[in-house]
Formats: sequence, structure tokens, C-alpha cells
Amino acid sequence: MLSLAFLMTIVSCRYKGPEDLPKFKKKFKAQIEGFEKQKNDTNEIVDKSVQRLGTIQQALESAKNVDSEFKQVYNEWDRVNKEVEGLYKEYSDLKSDAENLFSAMKKQTEGLRDAKTRGELNSAINKTELEYQQTLQKTEKAITQLRGLHDEALDIVKALEVAIALGQIAQINSGLQNIEGRVATIMADLNKTIVDSKDLYNKRIDKF
Repeated sequence: MLSLAFLMTIVSCRYKGPEDLPKFKKKFKAQIEGFEKQKNDTNEIVDKSVQRLGTIQQALESAKNVDSEFKQVYNEWDRVNKEVEGLYKEYSDLKSDAENLFSAMKKQTEGLRDAKTRGELNSAINKTELEYQQTLQKTEKAITQLRGLHDEALDIVKALEVAIALGQIAQINSGLQNIEGRVATIMADLNKTIVDSKDLYNKRIDKF
């Protein structure tokens, strides 16, 4: 993992003057929108796949081709995995853009001649950055939970497939309820990320 010091070194090389700060701000704002869109896309496919998981037993009981039914479910959860990985990429870009923006603000503040103003701004930047890092940590945790949800769903499907092969219908209700109950909480955390990011930009960064 790249250290913050190394990241700041990279950004310091990129930052050439005050005219560059608006570029960093604009990129961060655009990435918030990118993350929000990917979150919405991920939420939609996760909801559909969870609903499909909830009806699979009934579908299997009347299915003419059981293997085909399982193939559809596996395909749906493969898509969930792709959406989650896409969400992680958008999160990584959001985190990177935030780091670049904070580093650029610090670099610009360092050039101020008035020590009092410089100190006050640095304190404000550090406080805001720390608060946002806490949001990002919760975001990464939520995405990790989404990955775990995907793995648990696949375990349910695999177990059910074996049970069907043995001529039994496995009980998946408890596992399914556990997954359903976690989706809303995970998405709430991701929604909080979007709210915090927009507030950060609109209430603080945009005024810098």
C-alpha cells in the first residue's frame, strides 16, 4: 500500500500553482458522481439477485431443466461480483482524488506568507481530512461486506445444487434472511459516503 507521504510527493510534483487547485476540485466532484452512479447500479443488481435467490426453490420444483435454472442464478451472482468490483474501483478513485485534493490544498497553504493564516488553514484542512478518512474507512468496510455477501450467496446456491442432485430440497431460508437483512445496512453506509462526500465538497471544499 502506498504511504500518504509517497502520495503527497506525487501530488506535490503535479501541483504547479493556484491554477491547478480548481482542477483537483472538479475531478473530486466528478468522482463523487461516478461513485454514486455505480452504487445505484450495484444496489439494483444486488436487489434483483437476492430476490431471485428467494424464489429459486420454488422455481426448481417446477423447472424442466434444473441445470439451466442454476446457470441463470450463477450468472446473476457473477454479475453482482462484477458490479461490486466496479464499485470498489470507483471508491479507489474517489479516495485517490480526495487525497490529491487535500494534498494540493496543503501545498497551496504552505506558500502563504502569513503564519497565522497558514496555521489556521492547515488545522482546518487536517481536521476535515481526518473526518473524511473515517468516512472512507467505513466505505471500504461496506464494500468488503458486499463481497462477503456475494460469497455467502454462492455457498447457498452450491449447497442447494448438491441437495437437488441428491433428490432433496435444501432449506436456505435462514441464510437468505441473513443476506437480505444485511443489504439495507450496507447500502445505507454507502449512501452515507455519498452524502458526506457532497457535504465535504459543497460546504467546505467549494469555498476553499
